[in-house]
Amino acid sequence: MTTEELDIIFDEAVERINAHTEPFPADFLLRLYAYYKKATNNYERPSSKKPIINAFKTNALFQIKNITPDQAKEAYIELVNNYFLYRK
Repeated sequence: MTTEELDIIFDEAVERINAHTEPFPADFLLRLYAYYKKATNNYERPSSKKPIINAFKTNALFQIKNITPDQAKEAYIELVNNYFLYRK
């Protein structure tokens, strides 16, 4: 898969998540958050008003620190596809 194809599929997965109106499980959201931040090279600190949420987000980012942005895009896409495939 080319970089351009990966970017297109990643953008479609992001749109799919943004269009979804039902709540997501918290652990799923944290993984999405971490993969998205890594995939987009967004290194801003978490900015929740609740310190515990920032701690969870920071931990999620720490867990994926050794993957590349393209690997993060692939993981994000797989996470989204599996969620919609297996949700009840």
